[in-house]
Amino acid sequence: MVLLRRVIGDALRARRQSQQRTLREVSTAANVSLGYLSEIERGQKEASSELLSSICDALGAQLSEVLREVSDTMALAEQMAGVLVPVDQRAAESAAAPRARASKAKVTDGRVSVAVSHDGPLKTTLRATRAGRQSSDRDVVCAA
Repeated sequence: MVLLRRVIGDALRARRQSQQRTLREVSTAANVSLGYLSEIERGQKEASSELLSSICDALGAQLSEVLREVSDTMALAEQMAGVLVPVDQRAAESAAAPRARASKAKVTDGRVSVAVSHDGPLKTTLRATRAGRQSSDRDVVCAA
């Protein structure tokens, strides 16, 4: 399952890296601790709307732009069969199906491409690529 906080973190990290800025620079400008910003970028913490706004301001971006990118990525991920399937359902499907190699799927709308690779019942990799931007990989653990 693709988590919203991870997609938000990927969008923030991609924007920061495209500006060739460090976590320290952005955390200072956003008035947030470096460690907390790092956790947000890695999708480990959910940021409040106020904090997201502050981070976006530090990056010189509108919050609506970042949320639109996140929305585009989530919309494409939803179109891909099995990407947003609940963990319990995917585990049942994996157990019922014969052992198969990694499954891959890709969808694009011209602005955003989302590729998902299921590398087993415990690992799914989501790669979102936006036109004119670097791609970001995210390993998503689907079961504990």
